[in-house]
Parts: sequence; structure tokens; C-alpha cells
Amino acid sequence: MSKRYVFLDPDGSGTERGWAFVVVAAPTGVVYQTQGGGFGCVPYEQEGCLIHLFGRDLDDDLKAIFVGELRGQGARGLDWPTPLLDRLRDAVAEFRVYGSANRDDTWPAVLALDESRLPEADEAWVPVLTPDGPGYLAWENSD
Repeated sequence: MSKRYVFLDPDGSGTERGWAFVVVAAPTGVVYQTQGGGFGCVPYEQEGCLIHLFGRDLDDDLKAIFVGELRGQGARGLDWPTPLLDRLRDAVAEFRVYGSANRDDTWPAVLALDESRLPEADEAWVPVLTPDGPGYLAWENSD
């Protein structure tokens, strides 16, 4: 079976709207792609299930870290100073996933930073743990 590719926000029409998604890794045949890494404009992709995250100003804390503190330079392979890592953990934990393939209820589950994959973290592409397994938190890149 051939794979299908879906680019998140391909034309930038989501700019300044605060969108955010989680792509949960799974063999679905659908690969979600996005641009991350700040001014580096790094292409990222993950095959899996897309979960839309709802709310206003969803990415404000993440932008404060990646655009403010790190100045849009990206963060792949960064040796995270403890205070900044704590802020990243807290920012990721603000996101809630409603429903899950592993749960029968709709109570929200908190996302967690997947620190085993921390070297992969970059602006607009952060490894997370969900109730359904590993995935990536994606949001608007600052370039």
C-alpha cells in the first residue's frame, strides 16, 4: 500500500491562529509533514494518527521558549539547561488530549515530554508521550 502525505498548514493560512496537533506514531499509511526548526526551516514527518488540540493561545508558552529564549534558531540536539527544560516540560503538560484508542472515556489526558527522545526536540516539533504511545507535538514554526 502506498503512503499518503499530508502537510500541516502548507500555505501558511494558519499563521497567527495558534494551531497545534499531536501526531501519534502508528502504521496508518498517512504521513504528516510540517516545517520546524525556527529559521532553519527543517522538514519533519511522522506516520500516524493526527489529533487536533483545541484552545486559545495554545502555543504561547512554546513560542516563549523557542522564539523568545532560543531566538528562533531551532533546538535539535540542544543540551537543555535545567531551567529551560523545566519550562519545556511545563509547556508540554499544558496540552490535553481528549479521547484515545486505549481509553473508553473522553476525559482529557495530559501530554508528557518524551525525554528519551529529547535530542529530537526542535521548534514546532517536540517528542511527546500520549495515552496511545509516542508521538510529536507540532505547532506553527516561527520562520
